[in-house]
Amino acid sequence: MERVTLGSSGLFVSPISFGTWQLSPRFWGEQSKADALDAMKCAYDLGINFFDTADAYGDGFAETVLGEALKDLPRQDLVICTKWFNHFNPDASRYPDLSPQHLRERCDASLERLGIDTVDLCLLHMFDPLTPLQDVAETLEDLRYQGKIRAFGVSNHNVEQLRAQRAFGAYSVVQPAYSLIAPEIEGDLLPYCQAENVGVMVYSPLHKGLLTGKYKGDETFADFRANHPDFHGERFRHLCQCVQNLQPLADGYGLTIYQLVLAATLMHPGIHNAICGIKTREQIREAAGALECSLSREDYFTIRKTLNPPTKIADASGSRK
Repeated sequence: MERVTLGSSGLFVSPISFGTWQLSPRFWGEQSKADALDAMKCAYDLGINFFDTADAYGDGFAETVLGEALKDLPRQDLVICTKWFNHFNPDASRYPDLSPQHLRERCDASLERLGIDTVDLCLLHMFDPLTPLQDVAETLEDLRYQGKIRAFGVSNHNVEQLRAQRAFGAYSVVQPAYSLIAPEIEGDLLPYCQAENVGVMVYSPLHKGLLTGKYKGDETFADFRANHPDFHGERFRHLCQCVQNLQPLADGYGLTIYQLVLAATLMHPGIHNAICGIKTREQIREAAGALECSLSREDYFTIRKTLNPPTKIADASGSRK
């Protein structure tokens, strides 16, 4: 599988990465650990070298499972990303804490769970308004000097927050939410990252599963999507129909809708990597298949228009257009 350079981080990664957010039971319910381990090993066999996790996913569970998989994989061939932000209380509550001492503690805990000596990429999971930005940057630089991390960046930061962080430290990667039906970062964050050579790895490119093409609009959900506005009611039915309308185009390329959407997502010049939440080896095989086809520019914009059909608005005379 091809490799891409993740901005100025010095990391060479596969265009898709294996995401582990699904191993967080409070969001996704209980998942099969055996299936996850099998899928991780399958990902490596398919040429995927980039694995994304966080200490918040299952309060360390996702890191522990990934660490178990790493025991059977060649560490030197892999790029491991994790994220820190929360202070975890014994009662399972949490609060933001990127203070220097806590960052060092989270780093050591992640390294132990993952069973590795160095995290290739660590991200600040969210923006902490209380800790001085210089303190955060100096701590990360010190962790890099100690050899505990190779590169660092941010997740869930807007463009101004990222700009401010970069005034104090060498943040080289950003991880924002992005999908073809929620592409807001195209207006500010992605242009900034292109101009500054910041690596971009987007999460939820399949919009929490909605863009996979497997839903018809009458499904109900027992996980966190039960309260998400895109997954119930008329909006859910409308979005599902838009996604299903991509089937003829996907068929023409010999792709599934999932693969078509993922291939289109990776066409954006500001996006280096798409994180795919994987539960089974069948899912990672499907994701990897998206890299085997190149879409035309015209079809890219057809996909965008199909997923975001123009809404009719009234002109000054009251007519519709």
